Amino acid sequence: MTALVARPIAQRGNAKQRHQLVATAHTRLMMLMLLFAMAVVLVLGRLTVLAMFSGAEAQARVATLAGRGDIVDRNGAPLARTIDAWTIAVHPRDLMGDKMELASKLAALMPDRGDQTWFYGQLTKDVSFTYLQRRASPALVEQVNALGEPAIVFARETQRLYPQSSMAAHALGFLSTDGHGMSGMERVLDERLTNPATAGQPIALSLDTRVQAAMESELGRAMNTFSARGAGGIVLDVATGEVIAMVSLPTFNPNRVGMAGSEELRNITTQSVFELGSTFKPITMATAMDTGVVTSFARRFDATHPLKVGGYTIHDERGDPKRWLNMAETLIYSSNIATARVADEVGPQRMQAMFKKLGFDTKPDIELREKGGPLWPKYWARTTTMTTAYGHGIAVTPLHLANAYATLVNGGIWRPATLLKVEPGHAAAGRRVISEQTSARMRQMLRLIVQRGTGRKGEAPGYRVGGKTGTAEAAVAGGYDRSRNVATFAAAFPMDAPRYVVLAMLDSPLGTKETSGWKTAAWNAAPVVGRTISRVGAILGVVPDEARDIDVSDITPTLWDDPSRRPATGQ
Repeated sequence: MTALVARPIAQRGNAKQRHQLVATAHTRLMMLMLLFAMAVVLVLGRLTVLAMFSGAEAQARVATLAGRGDIVDRNGAPLARTIDAWTIAVHPRDLMGDKMELASKLAALMPDRGDQTWFYGQLTKDVSFTYLQRRASPALVEQVNALGEPAIVFARETQRLYPQSSMAAHALGFLSTDGHGMSGMERVLDERLTNPATAGQPIALSLDTRVQAAMESELGRAMNTFSARGAGGIVLDVATGEVIAMVSLPTFNPNRVGMAGSEELRNITTQSVFELGSTFKPITMATAMDTGVVTSFARRFDATHPLKVGGYTIHDERGDPKRWLNMAETLIYSSNIATARVADEVGPQRMQAMFKKLGFDTKPDIELREKGGPLWPKYWARTTTMTTAYGHGIAVTPLHLANAYATLVNGGIWRPATLLKVEPGHAAAGRRVISEQTSARMRQMLRLIVQRGTGRKGEAPGYRVGGKTGTAEAAVAGGYDRSRNVATFAAAFPMDAPRYVVLAMLDSPLGTKETSGWKTAAWNAAPVVGRTISRVGAILGVVPDEARDIDVSDITPTLWDDPSRRPATGQ
């Protein structure tokens, strides 16, 4: 009887325990679901905030870019445009999967953007938002979306496109993240490009993409051949000051400016200053003739031995003739000694006055903000006058020199350089620096240098090139680096009626087997100019004609009966 009563009591106890266990389980489940819901809310809230902030940033950029006008070259070819494009971005902090595996997949889809290591670096950034690709194609967006990663987001965005990629990058410049011009003509024209009154009207630059491409190609080839640190090139209209081409190497891609370093962003032609060596010698000769210091073109100067001034000795290249040289011979042989003697007679006041007329004491005159100030001697001793006469002790930009050569050959008028297209009849008035007669003499002498002197490798058959080489040791803090030089060739064509200056400069080139180890401008910079002119002369409207040339008969030296005595290495 006792057993029969105890059994129902035990069953009632077990049932009560089961109810308690179920209740506990329900409570725990509810708490878990509540925690999960809170986590979801937090994630969604965070994503909403991120979207709001990134969206606000994108909206601000869109508003700035939406009405930004296009930039075109002088013939209407697009250089900078505003377009609608896809962007691919990521919220690194919200990635849940294997980041290394995702980086590998992204690298396979976007190899031009970076390798697996680069993408992994983007995915592990401690930031809320970062771009992976801008100006992405719809096909790429579809492929990346198929990876199924929620933290990767896509959007349509108004963006600035540079369809020519890195071409003329330093002249064009780039935009900031908020859509405003940061450098180049994008910065100069920022207000005009965003002005609602001129929206939709492209602004034409002076550049010609065909000429720009040719010069970039030839300079890049020379830079690689001679392992140079950098290179700069300019094609300048001598009558208007229009810059037809402006090259600075190494360069960068304004579509991906974030991948460029300080060296790539620096514009060698307008920001970097150099001692440009013997390219200054024609300026000295023009000064001597125009000021009346040298009145007879046949007058000769003693170059029979080194010139000692105080504790300083001026030498010529080994192998140069030890004889008295007239004006043309001084330039053809690129004689430091004879040039120094000419400058000594000109004197410091007149040399400084000429340099100032050419703008050598100020930053280059052009619209760009990226301009370097020249290094002007603090004290003009007698030796300073002599050495600056052949390009040592004073440092200017390549654009300074190109402007000076335009002045030497265009009839003697200096004009500021411009990167804006100049309509016919609207060129800047400029200022007279030398007489037309002196300019005519300079055209003759520059032509002789290419025909018979150190500039022979700069010749372009049929285009009547005239110019001067210059090789100077690289200036460094406290002196010069004798292992490095700056090689420059400044030229103009056609010399019977000059229209364009073409300048090429190589920073720290090395000699090669083909040049027998020579690393002077006659071997590296001059050929760049000759090849560039051969490629673009006809494009620029200059018809090659080997049957015509400038008359140099009245100043031709009589030294050239023996071709073996012509200068071969050059300065």
